[in-house]
Amino acid sequence: MAKKRLKHSILTGLTLLALVGSTIGGQSNHVNAQDKGKVLPYKNHRLSVEKRVDDLLSRMTLEEKIGQMVQPERNAVTAADMKQYGIGSVLSGGGSLPTTGNSPADWANMVDDFQRGAMSTRLGIPIIYGVDAVHGHNNVYGATVFPHNIGLGAANDTRLMKRIGQATAKEVRATGISYVFAPVLAAPQNIRWGRTYEGYSEDPRDTGKLGSALVEGLQGNVKDRDFLKGEHVASSIKHFVGDGLTEGGDDQGNVTEYTDEEIRKHIKPYKEAIKAGARTVMVTYSSINGVKTHGDHHMITEVLKGELGFTGFVISDYNGPQQIAPNDFRQSIKRSVNAGIDLFMIPHDWKNFISTTKELVASGEVSQSRIDDAVTRILRVKFENGLFETPYADRDLVAEGIGQAEHRAIAREAVRKSQVLLKNEHNILPLKKNNSKIFVAGKKADNMGYQAGGWTISWQGGSSQWMGQPEKNLIPGTSILEGIQQAAGKNTKVDFSEDGSGAQGHDVAIVVIGEPPYAEMFGDRDDLGLLQEDIDLMNKVKATGVPMVVLLQSGRPMILTEQLKDMDALVASWLPGSEGAGIADVLFGDYPFTGKLSFTWPRNIEQVNSHDKTHPLFKKGFGLKTKQTSNKKHATVK
Repeated sequence: MAKKRLKHSILTGLTLLALVGSTIGGQSNHVNAQDKGKVLPYKNHRLSVEKRVDDLLSRMTLEEKIGQMVQPERNAVTAADMKQYGIGSVLSGGGSLPTTGNSPADWANMVDDFQRGAMSTRLGIPIIYGVDAVHGHNNVYGATVFPHNIGLGAANDTRLMKRIGQATAKEVRATGISYVFAPVLAAPQNIRWGRTYEGYSEDPRDTGKLGSALVEGLQGNVKDRDFLKGEHVASSIKHFVGDGLTEGGDDQGNVTEYTDEEIRKHIKPYKEAIKAGARTVMVTYSSINGVKTHGDHHMITEVLKGELGFTGFVISDYNGPQQIAPNDFRQSIKRSVNAGIDLFMIPHDWKNFISTTKELVASGEVSQSRIDDAVTRILRVKFENGLFETPYADRDLVAEGIGQAEHRAIAREAVRKSQVLLKNEHNILPLKKNNSKIFVAGKKADNMGYQAGGWTISWQGGSSQWMGQPEKNLIPGTSILEGIQQAAGKNTKVDFSEDGSGAQGHDVAIVVIGEPPYAEMFGDRDDLGLLQEDIDLMNKVKATGVPMVVLLQSGRPMILTEQLKDMDALVASWLPGSEGAGIADVLFGDYPFTGKLSFTWPRNIEQVNSHDKTHPLFKKGFGLKTKQTSNKKHATVK
């Protein structure tokens, strides 16, 4: 009997140890025997999302919960890591491509490989894979690349925005991805900021309207059964809050010049997009009065989650939490978790995040309830996203591919609607199609890298700062020159010169100038004047006496007051993307100019620095129609 009791006590002790070792935060680390052979509630698609979330959360250990809260870069994690650490999400930053190639199949195979690792875990929780699809699925070769947001703001067409969102979502799903970091809802107030082109308008009201339309296109209607599923994706509205309000337009800078009431105006676009169904919000790198928003409990928890009623998950920006307390990783994670961030985009130091967060919970510095709130929100979006039912790529969509003709037609429409005619002396536009000689000048007229701008294939796009020189054939599509050649007609001669030589004897010269590609802080500038090479190009053509139509490709208004008098016509072409033929559509009068400025166009840099919009070169809302040389309501020049 003594031996039996001893054996029983040993077994009982081992059993208790096993249970203790498998239970963290009160959660069992095994599936109950009575659950075997049954469809567990969280796997039952007939139950409500909230019931499924509650059931799954009740089965998770602390380690499994923390694993859901981190998002490594695809080049810093493996499928085996998915299984070992229970990772909840993976991302591709700008230019982070599959190792096998850059086709839809390469992407789908890579994402599915990560997904298989996640699905082999104890609970089989799928990952949500995120990518920067900010003007189409811009990382992927062959995708339709839409105009950057500043151009779409000039087009100001909510129905078009929704169609752009739908096309983008379908191309993203064709690569096995279901989550995009877009759109930016900033209303930039200082155009020196390097991300100005990611804003639709300087007016938060325009931004809210256009951004919400894109969100609905990406995600679907919140009341429909296919919301976030099928050919839709989850959207991340960004960057909450203060982008474009920083001192001097500095990227990742400090907001000090705006009152709480003024900042509230810039929160309204988020409120509108959340109402339209936005399910994730990305936090800004910027600070408000010295407080990094990644650690701002008031803004994230009290305002966003409380006042705005946001029930999706809040994601950090790329290594954003570490900026809270530089050189103190533990303190940074503690403050950002407690501020209300749910999913942490910590691309390479993700293992440190997992161990640090576990320690913070053990010490009581982060509560179990805060962890549960974060994971509840992440799981909620995953269930809504349909990942538990269809975790892997839809191979029919993969086979259908990207860059479809109907999507490129939408992009071409967006290009022509975004063109803003700022000057048109002697009704030089529209151009004649027949029996004329047209001269096209400037290397930027036939270069897809310049045309698409940043966030195209790589983070900086085909940038001279990034790749040595802008890449002419960075993406497939139609250059401005090719569009002109196609539209000009059989009896029109079109000549091209990169340096402007040979203009004499032509009826008209189309001179293409603009900024090189850039993204984020690489675009911050103190001087917004035209490049000297562009001024020299225009002067060379001007010297021939040939009438000159200037197309400006840029991510913001540029200071060109002194050069304006030499131009017979000026068109703000922004960053049109892959379908340059949309510019020829309006140059030759096949479609009218309808674009209107969504930003005030300054006369000088002093107006930019002082936020003086009283006597600009062109007011917000200005845009001529073809054969119109002035607009008394808005124009300040003729």
